[in-house]
This record gives sequence, C-alpha cells and structure tokens, in this order.
Amino acid sequence: MFYWLLKFVLVGPFIHLYNRPKVEGVENIPAGGAAILAGNHLSFTDWLFTPLASPRRITYLAKAEYFTTPGLKGRLQKFFFGGTGQYPIDRSGASAAEDALDTARKLLKEGRLVELYPEGTRSPDGRLYKGKTGVARLALETGVPVIPVALIGTYEVCPPGPFRWRRQRVTVKFGKPIDFSRYEGMGGNRFVERAVTDEIMYELMRMSGQEYVDVYAASLKKAIPAGARPEAERIPETIAS
Repeated sequence: MFYWLLKFVLVGPFIHLYNRPKVEGVENIPAGGAAILAGNHLSFTDWLFTPLASPRRITYLAKAEYFTTPGLKGRLQKFFFGGTGQYPIDRSGASAAEDALDTARKLLKEGRLVELYPEGTRSPDGRLYKGKTGVARLALETGVPVIPVALIGTYEVCPPGPFRWRRQRVTVKFGKPIDFSRYEGMGGNRFVERAVTDEIMYELMRMSGQEYVDVYAASLKKAIPAGARPEAERIPETIAS
C-alpha cells in the first residue's frame, strides 16, 4: 500500500511536475508473470523514476544497512524501504553475490518484476560501464524474459556527491524483451554468461546513447581519491583502456 501511496500521492506528483519524465516502450512490460528489468545505473533516483513509468510494481534488492541502521534514521529507513516492498541483502560477506541471486530467484518464482543493475554500482561519471554476469546467470537459470531499461537524465537530476535534486527532463525507455532461448541449458558457462551480459549492455548503450567503458565501475571508483569528482577527462588512461 505504501508503494502505491508514494507513487500516486507523496512522490509521484512532484516528480511528474518537476522533472516531466517521458516514457517509451511501456508496452514491452508483460501484463503478468516474472521478468527481469536490467537497467543502467546513473543515480540514486533511478529506482524512483522507473517505477513511476511502470504499470506494474517493481521490486528491488536493497542493501541490508537500510534495514539495520540504529536510531531514528534507521527506523525511518526500515519503514521506507520495507514499506515499498524492497528486500534486504547483505553485501559485506564473501557470499554476497550468491545471496543476492538467491533472493532474486525467489522473487521471480513468485512472479514478480525484479529490476537489477548489471553495472553493480552507480556510474561515477555518467558513462555506461562493463556489466557483471549475475543478471545473465539469473536469466539463463530461470528462463524469464530480460527487459532492458535505459534512463536518460537522472545523472543530471542527482549526480554523485552531496544530495541535490535538479530540474532536468528524464526519459525512461523500456526495450523489447531480449531472447536468450538459444542458450538454453548453457547456464553456468562463463563464456555464455559473458556473451549474454555483453548483449544486454550493448542494448542499454544503444538505447541510452551513453559512451561505453569496458571496465567495471567499481574498479574505477577505487582508483579515484576520496572526495574527488570523477569526470570523464580525468579518468586515468590505464583504467580507461
């Protein structure tokens, strides 16, 4: 209930008026049944704009800290994320990736629409980074359709750094489901999983118009000094190559 209250009363009207989001390809979202939404990840606001554009409820995996932080802030976070149907995952342990996939499998088995971000973290500079193979593994194991979701403008709305919300027009594009049936029975093959991941990332690049960088975003973030603003022209040549 809180999810729909946010969408239609508390947050949705403000975003529609302030950022005037444009939606394309909503007909590509299935009316029912499980599906994976694979999105580019530009901003903290991505998970607000995409549900506003979707006729169906979207479920996300949220880091466990949002549910376990002590104090008033922690209670508010737990109420907010729990009330919107998000599921906590522990990202600190060695099995974090597998635990996240297990949770996603359970949600898909329930027939939910689950959005995941193949890049694994927000883009540090607005470009599209190499995708991790977890989404591909999940798609091959479950056989559910993968729908690419490209957001344009959310990086400008709320870029990395201190929180601020700018008046920027946003476009949400839902692509046609990608057919991976030709790889049936080949789940677990790392070469196939990489091929599937690259196909998803190519479609996101095509839809979003982003420049693609063939390295993991997390690796780039580690190479940038704390507090520095990672602009494209400041990326070390050894990282970008």
